[in-house]
Amino acid sequence: MNYHFSKTIESNMEQAVEKVTAELKKEGFGILMDIDIQKIFKEKIDVDYRPYRILGTCNPNIGHKVLQIDEVMGVFLPCHIVVQETEKGKIKISAIDPIAPMSAVANPELEPIGMEVQKILKDVIERL
Repeated sequence: MNYHFSKTIESNMEQAVEKVTAELKKEGFGILMDIDIQKIFKEKIDVDYRPYRILGTCNPNIGHKVLQIDEVMGVFLPCHIVVQETEKGKIKISAIDPIAPMSAVANPELEPIGMEVQKILKDVIERL
């Protein structure tokens, strides 16, 4: 099973993050966290790394539904989207396929929600 959806676009990092954020917002998702791996690696272990950010995104309505079914599903929240520079002017955007972690839980009540989020994230990636 593939665990992500990806697309490479021509952009710079800031514009790509803005575009991802705008597309997610159209679907009711917001960015809860923005982890700058390049900055962290430089500060913590003095390693130079390419621009690489992990965006933690969540739709509160969907998150609420999930936690009503299984209170421990928070370990899989928020959904992560990676925005990384693969070469100058090329940005690869990858979103988690929520079906992958949800399949480990094997709760049939979660399946329709996983399918809904999967479709939304696939659509967001395709629109970039």
